This record gives sequence, structure tokens and C-alpha cells, in this order.
Amino acid sequence: MLYGREAELAEIDRLLADARAGRSGALVVRGEAGIGKSALLEHAEHTAANADDGAPRTRVLRATGVEAEQDIPFAGLHQLLWPVQERIHALPPVHAQTLQAVLGLCAGVEHRPGDRFAAGLALLTLLADLAERQPVLCLVDDLQWIDRGTAEALLFTARRLAAEGVAMLFATREETFGGTGLPELRPRRLVRADAGRLLAEQGLPAALHDRVFRESAGNPLALIEFAAARRGLSDGGAAPLPVTDRVLASFRAQVAALPERARLMLLIAAAEGRGYMPSLLGAAQRLGVDLADLAAAEQAGLVEVAGSSITFRHPLVRAAAYQDAPSARRVKVHRALADTADDPGCRARHRASAAVTPDESVAADLETQAGRAGELADFDTAASLYRQAARLTPALPGRARRLRYAASAVLRAGNHAAALSLAAEAEQYAGDPAERARLASVRAAVEFERGDPCAASRLLVEHAADAAPAEAQSMLRTAATYAWTSGELSGVRDAAERLRALGRPDKAVDGMALVAAGDHATGLPLLAEMIAEVRAADASSPAAASPAADAARADRRMQAVHAGLIVGDDEATLELATAHAAYCRAGGLVGSLPGVLRAQAQAQIAAGLHRDAESTVAEALALARDIGLRQSTGPLKATLARIAAIEGDERRVRELLADAPPDAAYALGLLDLGLGRHADALRHFDDVAHRMAAADADRVEAAVRAGTPDRAREPLERFQRWARAGGQPWALAVAARCRALLDDTEEPFTEAVRLHVEHGGRPFERARTQLLYGEWLRRSRRRSDARAPLRSALETFERLRAAPWTERARVELRATGETGAAAPAAAPDVLDRLTPQERQVVRLAADGVSSREIAAQLFLSPRTVEYHLYKAYPKLGVSSRRELPRLLGAVGRAES
Repeated sequence: MLYGREAELAEIDRLLADARAGRSGALVVRGEAGIGKSALLEHAEHTAANADDGAPRTRVLRATGVEAEQDIPFAGLHQLLWPVQERIHALPPVHAQTLQAVLGLCAGVEHRPGDRFAAGLALLTLLADLAERQPVLCLVDDLQWIDRGTAEALLFTARRLAAEGVAMLFATREETFGGTGLPELRPRRLVRADAGRLLAEQGLPAALHDRVFRESAGNPLALIEFAAARRGLSDGGAAPLPVTDRVLASFRAQVAALPERARLMLLIAAAEGRGYMPSLLGAAQRLGVDLADLAAAEQAGLVEVAGSSITFRHPLVRAAAYQDAPSARRVKVHRALADTADDPGCRARHRASAAVTPDESVAADLETQAGRAGELADFDTAASLYRQAARLTPALPGRARRLRYAASAVLRAGNHAAALSLAAEAEQYAGDPAERARLASVRAAVEFERGDPCAASRLLVEHAADAAPAEAQSMLRTAATYAWTSGELSGVRDAAERLRALGRPDKAVDGMALVAAGDHATGLPLLAEMIAEVRAADASSPAAASPAADAARADRRMQAVHAGLIVGDDEATLELATAHAAYCRAGGLVGSLPGVLRAQAQAQIAAGLHRDAESTVAEALALARDIGLRQSTGPLKATLARIAAIEGDERRVRELLADAPPDAAYALGLLDLGLGRHADALRHFDDVAHRMAAADADRVEAAVRAGTPDRAREPLERFQRWARAGGQPWALAVAARCRALLDDTEEPFTEAVRLHVEHGGRPFERARTQLLYGEWLRRSRRRSDARAPLRSALETFERLRAAPWTERARVELRATGETGAAAPAAAPDVLDRLTPQERQVVRLAADGVSSREIAAQLFLSPRTVEYHLYKAYPKLGVSSRRELPRLLGAVGRAES
């Protein structure tokens, strides 16, 4: 019976009922040791097993964190999923291979690791598959001791559950796993009345209730333990007992009362940590004890032996048995466990625990295990093992190298502060300049992730000379990208020069450097050439010869995406970004997706696909939130701010730009330009013009309309050079528009409109050109001629929801004498009625993609996909997916 837990039990029962009804959810039970977290999980398991509401019986999967297994990659997932391993083969291959590698089921099969979130994605897919047949309950106790790879997989899955019929319940200590974003239960200590009922159930005389309640402070485990200790005693004057520490002291006293051989067996079990009987008995035989010596501990209720496992009554019992043993005896036990271990990982762990001085052999074993953890993308575990290896490394260069490995691993795990600290520690031991250069790469990556690409670029350029040629080439390529991102264009030129001096020139870096120096005529064609090469390689050979070649091609593709944004080749950028996003989805590279989805959204905005761009960014933001990539959210919100700026939504623009990157000023300039605040717009465009070619065209319009045409001449000349060198029709059209604005002549306007109409692209820019041309014609008293471009501009602005631009077009049309321009046109896109995720799902379903395939692409479950479709159908006025192709075909015709 659980006393004083009515609210907590109601929440857990609701979670289970939702799962039986096909809805998913998760709860974290957080509290101090002994507060009753495990009891609440046991209640959930009992309730799930005995529910009688007509729903299929709930499948329960359970794992318990073991302190000794924190450095065993995915030990927790091994516990959780071993009972359902036979279902893994039915998953999509990339997820099946990931879980088979995690569980050690793919011996002899080549496995290409995904990123650190691949296991979470595979787990989500498996749980959704299991829930197709029956509700699923995942119980995870002692989350604070679960290995980090498992914890990340579990939390990723919990955040992305929706309509599968999966319930997840975690129990953890107060100080661990904060900021999960999941709902929490925090059981309180028991009040006097509930404590009294518990003590009475324990058989404690009522006269002792007040004393034990005071000593336990209402902690349920303390109440039970102190009741057992006090039973039969009078209410005397013994010293008050602590709470958690007092419970530990009580367990220590119970362990100390055992016979010597029983204490040794208990110590072996505590040091072994996993409760794995064959390992424990092997060490026991070495030390001259056996299973029979555990009888006294069993009789005292400290441990329970069942089959081939041994379980401590509570983690604090294990702590008492281990901590009270002399250090020499603990070392002796760990050596015995190492000598008899049948698993290399366990052997390395016990050898490390037994080492009292640096030992290269032990350090090498730990390094091997760290490498294996890294191959499984469990980077936190890898970092921990590399740190231990470094501590036991006698030679300083080797210590520096292993600390660098630890820093790199913890960086990939997303812990930037720890990566910087480890790199600084490694530098103390690194005498070799090449090693210092490698450490600089780690520090540069941290600076970039923290939002300082300029400092990152300088670090790489400064240390590249000390690196081996291949490493220097990679460092300088990365430095160029960082420098371009930060607007520190001299850094791009430095990187290009050093690459040429190395004899390893890079077309993309040279192109960026030339553009940065203002030589658009040479630089932009170089970038266009590289983009064409990448597109041709993708078209001629979709699959690379090996995983390494595949990864290299993917890196080059992403470089081409960035080049496409610089050149203004919207079609190529969208094609390459879409292909790279598909590559990341297929390979489970979740951590890479927010960046490429941002580039895809930028290309979609340029193409006038604003609602699609919003869906893309919404997915990227959700992923960034679910995997902890907080640094990605600012640039993603700045991308959304560009749409809000076009729409004239000032409140939303400023809300989105609260944590904005440096180029966010462009959205503010676009907002001010639309709202007629031309001087403010010019100031914002000036701030970003050095790294955004398109801003020069906007500077021209802002300067002319602000009454300062002299300030438009330099940006016009620069934009014309950029447009001619790049050869993009939309850019040439905008250049002609800018020339028409400044010269106040018609010929450039007609040239601009012709280019827009003949070649398409960038509908917002086309509508702006038509609006300005219509205004010019109306001012020239050619009101009849002005109506056609103004009507076309109005139609496009209305479709893009560009409110301030729409109003300008309407006012101009009325000034021409047209009276029907006041009523807003009905939005042709019925997809506007959907949420961003519903829109994504509906578009894919209309293309004939199955729910299972949609789920794999969007990292959802098939049931969640069906849930989104179910919600979308009535909004669209359809009843099935068969009607979607016709509906979306009509939308496409309306948009075109």
C-alpha cells in the first residue's frame, strides 16, 4: 500500500490509460533516495499488467540504472530491449542495424554508425512498431545511473512520442537529468498521518511513531528502516539519526554485523555492480569464498539471489557494502574480477578500478573500449573512458592525446564547456605542435558552437601551419566557412592563400575568397563550377563506393549548398539541400538536420514557398529542441523572421530575433522597408551588406526612397557586378530594377520585368519590380499601362501574405482609377489551414509516400502520421488520402 501518494498515482494511472487509448506520454519521477520512486514504478507495472478495460494487454519493458554500468555503452538499452530483440529485424534497415550494433547482435556485419541520436531514432521506431499490436510501457529506474547513450536515446524518444500508445516512466534523483522538457512528478515526504499508517503497517508500536517520524523526516525508506531498527525498543534518548545519510549508516551497521566471509561476498557483489552471477562467482573462487557465504546477507534481507543474478535491496545497501571496505581489499576484489571477467569491457573497467598508479597497459585497454563506444555513437561514455585512460597514462604525450580524444568525444556529445576544459588540460601535456594544432581544432569547434565563428576561424588559421598537410587542408576549409559565416572576410582570404601555399587549393574556398575581395567576376563562376560538379556527381552515381566516400560526398554536397546560397542559385540550393536532408534522414544523422533544413528553408523562401519554409523550420526547431542543439535555434528563428518581415508582422519579427545571429538585421531592414521606414531600413541593410549580396539591392531602394540617392550608387555598382558575374536571371532583373530606380527611366524597368517573366524565380522580387514599375508608370501619367504590373504585383503579395506590400499595391491601383482593388483575394492555398507538421505530412501523402515511409523521413511513428492526416482531412474538406493529389494539384496551379 502506498500512503500519501494519491496525486502521483492518479497521474500515473492517467498516463497508462492514455497509452491504452492510443495516446503517448512520458513522466519523470524525481526525488531524493528513499522517497518512493521505485514503488511508484512498481505500481505502474502492476496496474499495466492487471488492467481490465478491454484494451490489449500492455507490454512492459524495464531497465534499471546500475552505477557500475555507466561506462558500458548502451547497457540500459540492452536491458530494456533484450526481451524484444526478435522484433528488431522487421524495422527499416538503418534502424535495425543501429539496434543490432547496440545490442551486439551484428557480429561480422559492417555497420555504418549514425550520429549520437541514431539510437534514439531507432528506439522510437521500435517502440512505435511494438505499439501497433499492444500498448507499451517503458519503466526506467535509477535514470541517474543509466549510461548516457541510453539516456539520450530514451529522452529523444520521449520527446517525439505523440499517438502511438507508448507510455514512458522515468525515476531519477533530484540533482540529475534536469531540463528534460518532460512533465515531472516530485513526491513529497510523508505527512505525520500517512507516516503513522506506514509505521503501523510495519508493526512499530504507536509509542515510537513520533520519534521515528522525527528521525526520518517523513522519508518512506527511512521510516521503514528505522522502524525495523527501533522495533521492540522504548522511546529512549538515543541520538537522532540522519535521513539519507542515516539510512546509509543503518545499512552499514547491518553489513558490519555480518560474518567476515559474508562481508567479502557482499563486497565482491558490490564491486561487480551488475549482479551477474558467473562473474561474481569466478572472483569469489579466486578469493576463497563461495555462494553459500551470502546466506547471512540474504537472511538479513540485504540481497536477493535469483537464478543467475543477485540484487541489492536498495542501492544504498550496495554503497554501504563497498564504501566501508578498506581500499586495499577493494583493489584486491577488482583484480579478481578483472582476472575472471569474460567481457573485455568489464575487464578493462575492473583493471582501472584496481590500478593505483599509472599503467599503460590498463590505459590502452580503456582506450580500446572508448573507441568501441564511439563507434556506437555513445560519445559521453567514450569521453569518460578516454578520461580514465588519460589519468592512467604514464607518458605525457600519450596523456595529451587521450585527453584530446576525450575532448572530441564530449564535444560530439554536445558538452562544450567540458570539451574546452579537457582541451585546456591536454595542452598542459602537449609538447608536439601537431598535437596542439589538433587541440586547436577542438577549441575552434567549441567557439563556433558557442556562436563565435570569427574566433573559431582565427584559431584554425593560426595553428594550421603546425598540422600535417591533410589535417591542415581540412582545418583551412573549415576556417574559411567559419570566417564567411562571421563576416570576417579577411579570414576567408587567409585560408585560401594558405591552401594554395600547401599545394592544395580548394575551388570553393578560392571562390569565397575572391567574392570576399570583390572579384565577383572570377569568384562566382568558381563557386558555380563546384556546384555543377556536385550536382553532376549526385546525378551520375547516387551511391558512393564506401561509407567513407559517401561521407566525403555528403560534406562536399553541404559545401555546395552554402555555395548555392552565396551565388543565389535557388534551384540548385533547393535541390542539393533536399538531397542532403534525405541523406541525413536515411542515415539517421539527426544532429546534422537542423543546419541543412535551415538552408532548405532559405531556398524555399526565395522560391516563394513560405508555408513550406515554415514547415521546414518548424521541423528543424523541434529537432534542435529534442536533441539539445540550442545554438541552432537563433539562426532558425532568424529565417522565420524573414517571412514575418515580408508579412509586416513587427511583433513576431522582434520576438523571433530575441536571440538572433548577426545577419538578423536583414529581416529588420526588410520589415522597415515594407512599412515605409526607409532611413531605418537603410541602416539595417548597411549592417549586413558586407556578407549579404542581396542586401545591396535593398540598400538602393531604401536610399532612393529615403531621399538620399547618392548613398545608392556604390551598392548599385557592387550589386550589378555580383549579378553579372553570377548570371542568375532574377539577380539581373533586380539589378535592372535598381538602375531604373536610381536613373528614373523606363527601359531598365521593362528589362527587369522581361527577365522576371521569362525566367521565373523569386516571386517576391518579381512583385516588387512590378510594383515599382507600376508606380513609375502612374507617376508618368500612364495610368492604364500601370494597371497590369500593379495587378500582378498585388496578386503575388496577397498570396505571400505580404500585408504592407499588398496595401501599397492596392493604393497604387486605386490611384490609377481602378476601383475593384480594395477587396482582398481569397487565399488559394487550402494548406494554409494546416499546422506546419500537418502540411509536411499531407504533401508527402499526396505524393504517394506511405505512412511508414513518411514516419521514417520525419522521425515520427506511422501512427502519429495517421493522426496528423486524420486531423488534416476535415480542414481540407476531404475524407481520404486518395483525394489529396487532386487537391494539391489544384493548389499548385493556383500558386503558379
